[in-house]
Amino acid sequence: MTITPHQILLVDDDRELCSLLREYLESEGYQISLAHDGVEGVSMILADPSIDVVVLDIMMPGLTGLDVLQQVRKAQCDTAIIMLTGRGDDVDRIVGLEMGADDYLAKPCNPRELVARIRAVLRRTKQANSEPEKTAEVLSLHGVQINTASLSATVNAEPLELTGAEFSLLSLLMASCGTTLSKEWLTEQVLHRKLSAYDRSIDVHVSRVRQKLGAQGVDPGIIKAIRGVGYQMIKEAESEA
Repeated sequence: MTITPHQILLVDDDRELCSLLREYLESEGYQISLAHDGVEGVSMILADPSIDVVVLDIMMPGLTGLDVLQQVRKAQCDTAIIMLTGRGDDVDRIVGLEMGADDYLAKPCNPRELVARIRAVLRRTKQANSEPEKTAEVLSLHGVQINTASLSATVNAEPLELTGAEFSLLSLLMASCGTTLSKEWLTEQVLHRKLSAYDRSIDVHVSRVRQKLGAQGVDPGIIKAIRGVGYQMIKEAESEA
């Protein structure tokens, strides 16, 4: 049986870095494509559904990485995207996650760490798509319905557009309604990595889910923050009280 290698697109204007990362990623068994500016990156992402993960640099001249991310998500493209950010640019990281990025990594990045992030994203994608007939479940709370077989979400029968990380997060919260889930556990389940110091990824993903629910008439407060611990989806009776 022939195994098709995963397709990775690197979007970065630093050609030397791209060359180094390409060599390393190809040695790990990935098939690599390159784009050296934002316009080319958007075009390639939207034109090629076989791309599994995009590694996208934020700091590019002209169309920045955030611009690329915005255009891709606006086009309803849910291809997984890992942002490369400046080491101290916490604002860029948070903004990227808020705009729909799946994860981020600070530059200069260790190629081994990048491979670990790529594998985590691919594991999440594989988990979401594996054996749906055995794991299918429909969850309904607060007018929100999640179907784990079709990987779809609706609010009062209207589509709720979620990224892969957001879908996983909302599914876990709904499946554990009334139970507090720690940030550490959510990070491992949703992002497939350990929670590190000052990592606000889960907080931002929760914020994004709340915003999307609120935009469709659902009280964002159904996802309750438990200070110092994590998050909880409240029971319907509590939201009506």
